[in-house]
Amino acid sequence: MTSGDEQAYTDYGDTGHTRTRLPETDPYGGAPRRPTRSSSRSLITVVGVVVLLIAAIAFANRGDRSSGGGSTTKSDKPASAPTAPSGTRPVNTKSAGVPTGFAHTEQGAESAAANYSVVLVSADILKPSMRSEIVRQVFVADQQAALTDKFNKAYSKQFLSNIGLDENGNAPVGHTYVSRTAPLGTKTTSYSDSTASVEVWCTGVFGMAGNDSTNPVTSDWFTLTLQLQWSDGDWKVNSFSQKDGPAPVPGDDKASSADQMAKAVEEYGGFTYAR
Repeated sequence: MTSGDEQAYTDYGDTGHTRTRLPETDPYGGAPRRPTRSSSRSLITVVGVVVLLIAAIAFANRGDRSSGGGSTTKSDKPASAPTAPSGTRPVNTKSAGVPTGFAHTEQGAESAAANYSVVLVSADILKPSMRSEIVRQVFVADQQAALTDKFNKAYSKQFLSNIGLDENGNAPVGHTYVSRTAPLGTKTTSYSDSTASVEVWCTGVFGMAGNDSTNPVTSDWFTLTLQLQWSDGDWKVNSFSQKDGPAPVPGDDKASSADQMAKAVEEYGGFTYAR
């Protein structure tokens, strides 16, 4: 992972907006945690947003699974193979804020998958003015028209309104919509010269930062599976899917204020992720 890449990654749809599940009893010992009334209301609000986002991604991905030829399953590779850093810089170029020019190797495919996960679960994809360019940069050419149409339908004016955004994907005055994803590791499940299947384990923060927000910024853990194809000299996404977790036991961190969350998003830039 190389730092210092200031990017305007600001959401996405099955995009992992969180459901924080508190256990009935602490698995590490101690008294059971009991949510307060206010936390219960917040949890209900967050779950509602998650349901909407899951529906949006499911809709966007429906029917976009296509198989590439020549892919071989890596049955000889341990399922828990670590994502050890190689020291190789993943890319030297970006287009519209999206890293491009990944190496035609397995590590290049994993770097592409990690960086594309950040883009697909960013606030930018909720903005019609940026969505078509993201689709063009991330997906293979023969999927772009269909996906643009499906994304436009999934992120409708009503959907955006439900999460507190206007029809252009902008937050109300005095509010900041937060959607930032951090890949924690990648795993290639199949690879060939023309195709690759890569799982990306992610965490992220999602929600509306504002003093009167009914959708406060919360965290989430999820895994994206990206089917990649080598196309026009780069790795591109053919299809993708998402599932919850793996998620750790929630900690006891004190929640930051809405102003602190908004300031953090504005002041801390994003990364370009490498294998």
